[in-house]
Amino acid sequence: MSDDDTATTGPVLEPEAQAFAELAVGAKAAVVFPEYSLSPEVRYPVAIEQNWTVARWIVTDGATKNLDATRLAVAGDSVGGNMSAALTLMAKERGGVPLVQQVLFYPVTDAGFDTPSYHQFATGYFLRRDGMFWFWDQYTTDEKQRAEITASPLRATLEQLADLPPALVITGEADVLRDEGEAYANKLRRAGVPVTAVRFQGIIHDFVMLNTLRSTQAAQGAITLAVQTLRAALYTA
Repeated sequence: MSDDDTATTGPVLEPEAQAFAELAVGAKAAVVFPEYSLSPEVRYPVAIEQNWTVARWIVTDGATKNLDATRLAVAGDSVGGNMSAALTLMAKERGGVPLVQQVLFYPVTDAGFDTPSYHQFATGYFLRRDGMFWFWDQYTTDEKQRAEITASPLRATLEQLADLPPALVITGEADVLRDEGEAYANKLRRAGVPVTAVRFQGIIHDFVMLNTLRSTQAAQGAITLAVQTLRAALYTA
């Protein structure tokens, strides 16, 4: 926790703690890690509802831990990016979670598998196309659920996306998820949301979190950009 007790929350997993610790220190913010239940033991929408409960707790009870819920951002990577995007949509619909920024690292934004990047990088680039079929099957096999905007944020209408918090969307060139992440950033922009979208060249999925890539210019650049974005958002909110 920082001296300023600003809160940043995001659905992230334990191996990613180092990168998000860097975000906490750099942005001078507390980071809250929701311990959501994993698939396939539980399926959609259990995890996003658990994340929502955590976000609401920060608002209602965060002060007991010296958290300032008036300056609240959400960040996540990959499926965590998906759940972070879902949280912004839930916050708009339900109210009660005043998010000032979203940071999405190579997010899953659609239950579709036919973008150019899905085919170009289907095999041989860490995250495989067939792997994404498997991951989605663990999350939900129900096509109606997959089409819901809290599962596939890219399918939200411009009206549903309007007035969401400003977004930083980071993608990697050699990633099956690249195109859907960039498409989501573009759709947010079309909806009037302030967006910064950055593609890091010559890098694979999960490059910010993989230990073997943590020292690359891409990983360090992405973290630096996220830190700058969060700090600016949290300290002008």
